[in-house]
Amino acid sequence: MNLSKASRNLVPFVVAAGLFSAALLIAGSAFSASSGEPKVIDLTQTACQFVEAENGIDHGYQTAKADDCKAINSESGANRVAQSEVLKLKPGKYVFRVANKNVPYEVGFWLRSEGYNARNPVHKVTKTSVSGGGLTLGKTADYEIELKAGEYVYSCPLNPTPNYRLVVEG
Repeated sequence: MNLSKASRNLVPFVVAAGLFSAALLIAGSAFSASSGEPKVIDLTQTACQFVEAENGIDHGYQTAKADDCKAINSESGANRVAQSEVLKLKPGKYVFRVANKNVPYEVGFWLRSEGYNARNPVHKVTKTSVSGGGLTLGKTADYEIELKAGEYVYSCPLNPTPNYRLVVEG
């Protein structure tokens, strides 16, 4: 193939432009894939509480059964929630990684829209809720959810904890 001198001089620029375009395409794909990854929020359950929600303080409660937490939280739960840290997030995808640190019975996790009523069929399609159990001593589980702007609460009904607040803004 005979190329003119001008065309031969352009070949390195065309190749470089092609490689640059390919690099941008690959980088753009990687960026969009990683930007869609959920952010992980670690939460640690100890008896009757989530440690992170209570400003990182593990109160060291001792329990043998869920009823012990009901008694503990009836005395101190409202005050602890009033002093607890409100979890503030931006809208997006999240994985709540919940660990049972020292609770001797099965625990779980329940995150839902403020005012969510599981008995209301309309709430099941119009509000947000994710939950699960099965976390025995030392186990960890992931709960994936996409959060929109609004107010939420999270707790554990199996290891009765207070309802901690979560606010999504942005």
